[in-house]
Amino acid sequence: MIVEKLLKVALLGASWVMYLMIFLSVISIGQMVERWLFYFKHDQNADDLEEQLMQLLEAGDREGAEALLDEMKARSFEAETIRPALKYLDAGPEAFTDCVDAEFVKVRQDCERGMNLLATLGNNAPFIGLMGTVIGVIISFQKLGQSQGANSMSSVMGGIAEALVSTGVGLFLALPAVIAYNLLAKKVDTLDGNVQSITKHITAFMKAQRSTERTAVRSVSMLEEAS
Repeated sequence: MIVEKLLKVALLGASWVMYLMIFLSVISIGQMVERWLFYFKHDQNADDLEEQLMQLLEAGDREGAEALLDEMKARSFEAETIRPALKYLDAGPEAFTDCVDAEFVKVRQDCERGMNLLATLGNNAPFIGLMGTVIGVIISFQKLGQSQGANSMSSVMGGIAEALVSTGVGLFLALPAVIAYNLLAKKVDTLDGNVQSITKHITAFMKAQRSTERTAVRSVSMLEEAS
């Protein structure tokens, strides 16, 4: 009973599968274009930012460092992440790092927006196409059982060939989505590495500065004791 009902549903045709995949293709392309524009607006070179920022901090120009990050944060994820943490420079490396980590969580969420959609399409589009193929094959064999002769056989073979198109379209939809997802994941990993690099350099500078201050205090204390 259930099989007969499912067969009736299958015999309604698989054209809806093609329309669904066309719709999903439009969504996938739209998401790729949106992500490309998003990253295109943030094209600041991280190495240049790090070099300029460290020069300003080593020169003791904190206001200049803040101005640099304010200027670049609209074009740089790294600047957007590091800028709020500068107010913790005097609080120590741990406080600075904690603030950077907290800010990067927000930036990462923006960067990963839409990636789940692309991953879902990449993983499931072939199965949607396969569903269309299976429905097409069912219809073809149903026709074969109801007709006779060479003409009917050629008609059935043509129907199976058309059904296989659904699988091809599913793969065509999945491949760009998977490629886009991998490229975006690489972008996020690169951003993470850039932020960690800048953070490590700044915290190393802070530790060196504190060490120098302690050494200076000890020297003064020794001179006072000697006198």
